[in-house]
Amino acid sequence: MNSRSTPFDDLDRKILTALMANARTSFAEIGACVGLSSTAVKRRVDRLRESGVITGFTATVTPSALGWRTEAYVEVYCEGAAPPRRLAEVVRNHPEITAAMTVTGGADALLHVRARDVEHFEEVLERIRTEPFIRKTISVMVLSHLLPDSPEAAASQPAPPDAADVR
Repeated sequence: MNSRSTPFDDLDRKILTALMANARTSFAEIGACVGLSSTAVKRRVDRLRESGVITGFTATVTPSALGWRTEAYVEVYCEGAAPPRRLAEVVRNHPEITAAMTVTGGADALLHVRARDVEHFEEVLERIRTEPFIRKTISVMVLSHLLPDSPEAAASQPAPPDAADVR
């Protein structure tokens, strides 16, 4: 079942807002805020999970605590039309790529890369560029996050101990 076919009301939105702010908020606390019992909140959360609206619960972590001290976005330009499936295969081989998406505009894809330092980032970029269908890349280093509480500002996975040596 997908989220478009799921009945979605203002109470669901309020529950989701509370969970997105802090996924550890108890059903009782959420219920007190939205005017429902904890049991009713649990039923709604279960329904939202089953329907695919809620896809999981995560912890947000300061990237530097995990060894990610350098961050960049990389535009990828491909020779010809590289299918998204092929691009997905490539990015899965690079643990430093924390997000990747196809985009409109001149670039074919946009990668969010985290690395230990600039030298590590350069190694990652060199590995990405070895793919035969990648024509060029344009990188933009992140200096600071203007919205420090945004999901993009937090790390979603720890740096592998040998990330610089992953080939």
